[in-house]
Amino acid sequence: MFKLSTLLMASSLLGAAAAMPAQAAPFSVDDLLSFHRVGAPVVSPDGKTIVFSVSTPDVAANKSRTDLWLRSVAGNEPARRLTTHEAGDSSPQWSSDGRSVYFLSSRSGSSQLWRIAINGGEAEQVSSYPLDINAYKLAPDNKNVLLSFEVFADCATLACTAERDGKTKQGSGEMHERLFVRHWDTWDNGHLNSLFIDGLNGNKVANAPLLLSKLDADVPSKPYGGDEEFNFSPDGKTVYFQARVKGVSESWSTNHDIYEVAATGGELKNVTPKNLATDSVPTVSPDGRYLAWLAMARPGFEADKLSVMLRDRKSGDVRDLSAGFDRSLGSLKWSADSKTLYGTGDDNGQHSLFAVNVGSGKWSRVVSKGTVGDFDFAGSDIVYSYDDLKHPAELFKVAAGGGKASQLTTFNTEKLRNISFGDYEQFSFKGANNDTVFGYALKPANYEQGKKYPIAFLVHGGPQGSFGDHFHYRWNAEAFAGQGYAVIMIDFHGSTGYGQAFTDAISLDWGGKPFEDLQKGFDAAVGKYDYMDANRACALGGSYGGYMMNWIAGNWSDRFRCIINHAGIFDTRSMYYTTEELWFTEWENGGPHFSNPEAYEKHNPIHQVNNWKTPMLVIHGLKDFRVPYSQGLSTFTALQRRGVPSELLVFPDENHWILKPQNSKQWHGAVFDWMKRWTQ
Repeated sequence: MFKLSTLLMASSLLGAAAAMPAQAAPFSVDDLLSFHRVGAPVVSPDGKTIVFSVSTPDVAANKSRTDLWLRSVAGNEPARRLTTHEAGDSSPQWSSDGRSVYFLSSRSGSSQLWRIAINGGEAEQVSSYPLDINAYKLAPDNKNVLLSFEVFADCATLACTAERDGKTKQGSGEMHERLFVRHWDTWDNGHLNSLFIDGLNGNKVANAPLLLSKLDADVPSKPYGGDEEFNFSPDGKTVYFQARVKGVSESWSTNHDIYEVAATGGELKNVTPKNLATDSVPTVSPDGRYLAWLAMARPGFEADKLSVMLRDRKSGDVRDLSAGFDRSLGSLKWSADSKTLYGTGDDNGQHSLFAVNVGSGKWSRVVSKGTVGDFDFAGSDIVYSYDDLKHPAELFKVAAGGGKASQLTTFNTEKLRNISFGDYEQFSFKGANNDTVFGYALKPANYEQGKKYPIAFLVHGGPQGSFGDHFHYRWNAEAFAGQGYAVIMIDFHGSTGYGQAFTDAISLDWGGKPFEDLQKGFDAAVGKYDYMDANRACALGGSYGGYMMNWIAGNWSDRFRCIINHAGIFDTRSMYYTTEELWFTEWENGGPHFSNPEAYEKHNPIHQVNNWKTPMLVIHGLKDFRVPYSQGLSTFTALQRRGVPSELLVFPDENHWILKPQNSKQWHGAVFDWMKRWTQ
C-alpha cells in the first residue's frame, strides 16, 4: 500500500548539528523554557524565500515574544529578523508580488493587519477596525482579504459590536438559553466568530467588510480553529469555509459542513449536507478543478478517521482518496501542479508527512520519522517544521518525493550543544487481545552503564492521542530524563497512528484494554531495559492520563511509589454533567449518562477510592472547562479523607493546559519535588 521513501534520519541530522561536549549538563526546565519556538514556514510566490515566526518565552515577564524572520530556501545566507516589536507579530502571508509580508499585530492596541517590505523599512498598519482580527487570508491577487471577527449576530456593523461590548451593564448576571454556556476556558458572551470579506489596495483595506458566513455558527470554529478553515478558489471568485451550525445540539454534535459562497456575497451552498459527521479544512486545487477536504464518517465521534475527500467542482462527483489508507490526516495542501495532495498524521509513534496521487490514489510517506509540523512548497521541494524527542522544532527542506533532508534553521543549535539528553528507542510487546503495542523507553541524561534508575511512567491524554517522537512543551519526556529518571511511554489501545480499529478500541473500555496495555508495557520495559528500577517508579498523566492515575490508584495500588494527576477525571457521572463538549463523553460511554448509566459506572474511578493508598499530587487549572476543577478537588478530598499523603496544586489563571512560563516552571518544580520525595 505504501511506497516507502528514504527515511529522514532526523536524530542524526540534528545531532550532528548540535554535537554535545563529553559531559554536558542534563536537560532542565530552564532549558525547556529558553528554546526559540520556530513556527510554520510560508514560502514566497517565487519559491525562493521563507517567512516564519519565532517565539521565545520570557519567564521574568511571564509571556512569550513573537517576531517574524526570513530565510532563503537555497540556504545560502543566514536567517534575518524581519520584525521587532514588543507587541508581537504573527500569521505572516506573502503579497502576490513577493515584495512584502502581511501579518497580524497588536502594535496599535488591538489585533490588526500590518504590512512590511522585505527589503527594509518600517511596518505600516493596513487596517483599523473597531474589533480584533482573529484570522485572515489574502485573495490570490491580493485584491480582497477574508477576515474573521467576533461579533454579535444581530449587529449589522462591527461598530455595533464594539459599542455594545463597551456598555456598562446593570447587574452582573449572564442569562443563557442553550449550551455551550462555556467552552474550553471561556464563558459564552453571545459573540460569534464570523467571516467577512473586504477590499484590499496594497497598504489599506477598503474598510467596508461584507459578511459572508450568514450562519449561526463560528467561523473559524472555537476554540482551536484558524485560517485553515476557510479558503479562496484560485481565481478569487469563490470562498469555501467549514462551519457547525449552533442550535440546541451544538455541544453534542460534530457535524461540521463545508459551505460555498461567492466572494461578492450572496446565498450559501452546503457542499456536504449528506455527511452528518465532521467535514473540515476545504482547499481548492491550483487549477481550480477540485475541492478537497478532510471528512469523518461517524457522527458524534471526534476521533474518527479523517479521510481525504475529492470533489470535481464542475460535475459534483466525489471520491474518497483514503479508501485502503488506514491513517488520519490533520492537514491538507495541494502541490502546484494539482496532481498531489499532502498532509501530516500520526503513524506508528511518529507524525509523518504523507502524499497521495490524485489520479491513481496511491499513497507514500515523504518524511517518516519524528514529528512533521506545518509545511509549504518551494518549487520541487517541501519546506517543513520538524522536531523529535531530543530536538525542538527547526525548519527543514526535502524533495517533494522524499529523500535526504537538509536543515535550514539553527535557532537552538548552540543551546543544544551544552545539554545532555537521554537516548531513546521505540519498543513493542504483546498487549491486550495479544495485539502488538508500541512504546518508547528513554535513558536518563548522562546515563551510566550498570546503574539502576527510578522510573517516570508517563500516560498520554486524549485518550485518542500519542506520546510519540515529539518535543513536547508541556509533557516533555526528556525533562524527566534530565532529572535522572528512566522514562516509559506506552501507546495503549485507543492511541492514534496504528489504524482506526486500534483507536476505536478504547471507547466503552477506558479501564480495560488500555489499562492492560499499560501494565504489560511497564513489565515489558523493565524486563527489557536493565537500567530501570521497577521498585522506584512514579506514574503521571494529564486529562485521560489523569483519569488513568485515579484508575491506577484503585486497581494497581501496589505498583508505584507515587502518582501525579493533572486534570484527571474522578467521577465519570459528574464529568458528563459539567464538561462542555458532550459529544466526547457520550461517544466514549455509548450515549448520555441518563440513557446509559451502566457504561459510566463500569470504569468509574470513584468506586475504587477505598483501595487508594499511593501518595498523589493533584494539579488543576481553575479555567479548565473540559475537565472542570471540581474533578481535581474531588480527587484531593478523597485522598485527604482516606489519609493518603497528597497535595493539591491549583492554577487560577490556567485552563486544561499550563501555558504561562512562570506557571510551567512552578508545575515542573512541584512535579519533580513530589517524584524525588517518593522515589529517591
